[in-house]
Amino acid sequence: MSTDFTGEEVGSSDWVSQAEAARLRGVTRQAIAKLVKKGRLKTLSVGGYVLVSRNDVMNYEPLQPGRPKSEDAE
Repeated sequence: MSTDFTGEEVGSSDWVSQAEAARLRGVTRQAIAKLVKKGRLKTLSVGGYVLVSRNDVMNYEPLQPGRPKSEDAE
């Protein structure tokens, strides 16, 4: 699940643990793990730990639930 950062400098303050991401968003760690598994958050794997992008966590917008409404159904 690690991301390729070829040519891009990676700062330690840009990445947080899944537990810290959960505290930042006020959700459970399991909720963050689901987002990671679905590929909704950028990840970085270091020494067996999966870190998530602080920027992605703070800017995350959930998808609207349900099917999209068709334009001709009114």
